[in-house]
Amino acid sequence: MALFITEECTSCGACEPECPNQAISEGDSIYLINADLCTECVGHFAESQCIAVCPVACIVPHPEITEDRDALLGKFKRLHPDKEPVLN
Repeated sequence: MALFITEECTSCGACEPECPNQAISEGDSIYLINADLCTECVGHFAESQCIAVCPVACIVPHPEITEDRDALLGKFKRLHPDKEPVLN
């Protein structure tokens, strides 16, 4: 599933540069994750980089979008057709 940033976000910006898919952007009051671009770092890293750097733990699984690892890997391949995925 894609990830989601909750209202607890402090807009520190730590997550945005960590996203290998450029799925995170600054919103009006908090940062936002574009679910169409979020692969939870599948294909790039063993763990979601935005979650790893978030100082307030406000990045959680999206409550309405469910995707298994195969779907996330498929999204990675669509977004990065010329890149070999890192399989963990």
